[in-house]
Amino acid sequence: MTILDHYRKVLNGELKQSPVERLMGLKLISVEEGEATYEMQASEQHANPQGTCNGGIIGILADMAMGIAYGSTLQKNETFTTIEMKVNFFRPVWNAKIKAHATLYKRGQTIGFIQCNITDENGKLIAHASSTCMTLRGDKAQGR
Repeated sequence: MTILDHYRKVLNGELKQSPVERLMGLKLISVEEGEATYEMQASEQHANPQGTCNGGIIGILADMAMGIAYGSTLQKNETFTTIEMKVNFFRPVWNAKIKAHATLYKRGQTIGFIQCNITDENGKLIAHASSTCMTLRGDKAQGR
């Protein structure tokens, strides 16, 4: 089963979400080849000492969306790993439903680049993330 097939089954309720998705309250909204959208309800439990949503929480949301966007382009015998991720923050979040929409920007034989916009429920941009992923094949893909 490909990663795209797997996450389509998650979306349809045929398979369970991963432990991190359940722990963080992430909900997959859509997945297509090269695209994925997640949302979550940011609340007091996600707050940093200043009372706003911790940047690492937003990073996890973006990382899941970008990983699935990249993974959705892989074949059955391929998997991947993230080799770099960057997040720029533009506005704080307190209690809000936030959404991460990731799209594959460029994919080569081994390396791919993904971008992600994180918005609030009013569609305002709160962060932008990017990620570089590496496709793993053969022995390097075993057990992943």
